[in-house]
Amino acid sequence: MQVAVYPGSFDPVTKGHLEIIKRASRICGRLIVAVVDNPNKQAMFTLKERLELLEHSVSALDNVEIDIFEGLLINYVKEKQVSIIIKGLRAVSDFEYEFQMALMNKSICGEIETLFMMTSPEYSFLSSSMVKEVVILGGRVDDFVTPFVHEKIMEKIGNEGKA
Repeated sequence: MQVAVYPGSFDPVTKGHLEIIKRASRICGRLIVAVVDNPNKQAMFTLKERLELLEHSVSALDNVEIDIFEGLLINYVKEKQVSIIIKGLRAVSDFEYEFQMALMNKSICGEIETLFMMTSPEYSFLSSSMVKEVVILGGRVDDFVTPFVHEKIMEKIGNEGKA
């Protein structure tokens, strides 16, 4: 049974993320969606909240589990005894960065492979950062996230006095 890790900050999880998760779950025996706290990004949701959003969003996928990790992805993957990392790509700019990361990971641990999955064209522009920016500036994001995630976003910005 092939096990793969799909890492990301998922702040918040978008329909683009979920599309990659669903497709990856069909080609893996088990998929671990690994949530990391990216210090380079301003988080809207705590790690615990992101875990909840993801667990709710993938509850129908029996072979998908959600986890949290800190530090280097490659160390987490080795600790989990996984040999495949899944990365979603939207544009050429994603490829350049992810290609460098894949080569770095390969140089650290040659047994671990990175598989790239292209997102569907309908989600090629979509990112968590863009969702956060649009909603904070008063725009609609309900087409880009699930109803549950949308509800949690609206609760979050309402609690912070934004929107």
